[in-house]
Amino acid sequence: MRTLQLDIEVTRGEVIESRHRVHAAAVTADGAMLASAHDAQLVTMWRSCSKFFQVMPFLATGGFDQLGWGTEELALACASHGGEPEHVTVAARMLEKLGLEEGDLACGPHEPLSQRGARLARESGRPLTRLHNNCSGKHAAMLGRAQTMRWPTVGYENAEHPVQRDCLAEVSSWTGVPLDDMPIAVDGCGVTVMALPLERMALAYARLARAVTAREELPLRILSAVRAHPHLLGGTDRFDTVLLNESNGRVIAKVGAEGVHTVLVPELGLGIAVKVEDGAQRAQYAAVVAALEQLGCFPDGVPPRLADFAQKPLRNTRGEVIGELRVARA
Repeated sequence: MRTLQLDIEVTRGEVIESRHRVHAAAVTADGAMLASAHDAQLVTMWRSCSKFFQVMPFLATGGFDQLGWGTEELALACASHGGEPEHVTVAARMLEKLGLEEGDLACGPHEPLSQRGARLARESGRPLTRLHNNCSGKHAAMLGRAQTMRWPTVGYENAEHPVQRDCLAEVSSWTGVPLDDMPIAVDGCGVTVMALPLERMALAYARLARAVTAREELPLRILSAVRAHPHLLGGTDRFDTVLLNESNGRVIAKVGAEGVHTVLVPELGLGIAVKVEDGAQRAQYAAVVAALEQLGCFPDGVPPRLADFAQKPLRNTRGEVIGELRVARA
């Protein structure tokens, strides 16, 4: 089994000023561990990386299609979006179709995660709403699931609600982790979140990769939607969108908070899970690019826009380059 070197260091001048320890697992669909970094069995919260699986019960029962939603709605249901006008418009349209409004979303408002989204929100002079929340698409889909099943829409975010029980069961099915062995808590957006070993996160994504290659209906619909609408998955300057575009859809990733990220490479049947131990996002994207490079996922070299995430100059308030962020040197 290969050992990945994913730790990230930050320099000031010639001195290493900070270092981020990164854990990872790279797994095939049959459960073989191809590579790892530090503790591949580390248990951590999966955060937004589980969204591809959380929408599956909604698709499987036909409720999604009953509402007449299309690929844009599906992509946004899987997104951690940047709060840009395109994202807000789709989320609002989803709620309108349900006859609901922004206040029915259980997530709270926050500043858009993309630079463009934050700038446009400031320039508009209008207050931020729950539609700007990066998880508003997921929440709208969960409301749609509750409504089409004739379940209460109030409280859909709580662990005991049928929407969340179905989401947890779906995650259990793909990861192979029994529900009783899956610690649960409350995510940043208010819904139920689960904890898993990194190796099982990677396994679920490897199984998803295999299912897409085998053209299984639901996985193929989900991945086709995000490939068709990469901007809706993340946003103008968001890593997952850049990765989708720069790899021409060959590599699909899903960001999670606190330094967790999961990736699938369908043509290789490969799933990868990464966790920055201290949760630092500045190290997260560099570690994902490093993992993909070391695993041979960029046969023609790392695309320039992704290379910018992997090794970037650090500037002071005068714009002077004073150091860099990079993969730690052996």
